Amino acid sequence: MERIPPILMDFPHSFETERLWIRLPLPGDGEKVYEAMVETEELLRQWMPWAQTPPSKEQTEINVRQAHSKFLERTDLRFHLFHKETKDFVGSSGLHRIDWSVPKFEIGYWCRKSYMRQGYITEAVRGLSVFAFEILKANRVEIRCDQRNVRSRKVAERLGYRLEGILRNFQVSPDRQLENTCVYAMIAEDFYSLSLRKSGGASM
Repeated sequence: MERIPPILMDFPHSFETERLWIRLPLPGDGEKVYEAMVETEELLRQWMPWAQTPPSKEQTEINVRQAHSKFLERTDLRFHLFHKETKDFVGSSGLHRIDWSVPKFEIGYWCRKSYMRQGYITEAVRGLSVFAFEILKANRVEIRCDQRNVRSRKVAERLGYRLEGILRNFQVSPDRQLENTCVYAMIAEDFYSLSLRKSGGASM
């Protein structure tokens, strides 16, 4: 069967979880994203390349618009997380390193300081997992993180992602350490046996 070119794929650009409205980046988001980055950069410097030299407000808006374009092209699917009640920008996640031939994706995420330790990233990643498997018909979704990043590892483990291996001395981390990279993964069979939707997944 001939595959549809990714750019012609139609699927929702937003969805909701219990507390979050999760949508594609839109022009104008840059100011809110910039404020969250400034608030959180010190805590993320160890893990995030952008936190080493935080971009300016203008550079952040440019990045947001580039992410918007990539979303429409289906080459990278970044999502912005907003609190449904306060309308605050909570953080960013998304489906990256896409291979539509499988299809497979890698979920990345970060949370702003004032919303940390409240379960928002776990909630968002659960929702994105539902989106990937049920809407995009994923066969594989990965979460990769530094072995030292205990919080990120707990998100993956909490949701039932399996640790398939640790890539030793895989790359140099943003804090210039030689990094062992954990590779967590979920395949379609795992997802449907875990029933993540029933435990608080996404609603389209």
